[in-house]
Amino acid sequence: MIEHVYRRAAEARGVDAVIVATDDARIVSAVERFGGIARMTSAAHRTGTDRVAEVAAALDCDVLVNVQGDEPLIVPAMIEEALAPFAADPSINMTTLRKAISDPADSTNPHVVKVVCNRLGDALYFSRAPIPCQLKGQGTAYRHVGLYAYRRSFLLTLAGLPQTPLEVAESLEQLRVLEHGFPIRAIETRFDSIGVDTPEDLVRVRQLLAQHAADVPGAAAGRTVTART
Repeated sequence: MIEHVYRRAAEARGVDAVIVATDDARIVSAVERFGGIARMTSAAHRTGTDRVAEVAAALDCDVLVNVQGDEPLIVPAMIEEALAPFAADPSINMTTLRKAISDPADSTNPHVVKVVCNRLGDALYFSRAPIPCQLKGQGTAYRHVGLYAYRRSFLLTLAGLPQTPLEVAESLEQLRVLEHGFPIRAIETRFDSIGVDTPEDLVRVRQLLAQHAADVPGAAAGRTVTART
């Protein structure tokens, strides 16, 4: 799975390098076997953001993208969507993605993070609970796609901030940003991705990859999707 995500991320325009940040030597070995770059980080990090920040501290770059290794359906264009606002608006320090919910079951699934935004497209809140309530059945509900892009300076600042009550309660690292008063631009993506958090997610992803292989002959050659614990 990690190789699949790595190679997809490397295909995105505007990405100069792909680095796997991990505290597991087995993952470092797996990445190096397929020719990738990996960096060992501290095992004490509270979140993926903090782990990425450790690697970022030694890099000379302007913007970093945090792609989770359990997102095997990531599309390179999704990374490009997250990067685009930085060139257009110098005030933006962090972006993420959102996708309209099409499956009603996702609205009540705590493994599917929901997000609501203001009129600028900045996130108001993220939750594992159903939001908005939609008592009148109107409007579009969005789920969060766990991909983040940050200006390097902002990422280093963020990693130095204490965890916040809602971040801990919801187990959602992006809430630290909102609780400390910083905006997150949440871009609506036309693409879809599924994080592999449960055995059911793994089955669903395998089915989608198999369908893709059937639609595009040879597309799945050498491709294996496995769970990592």
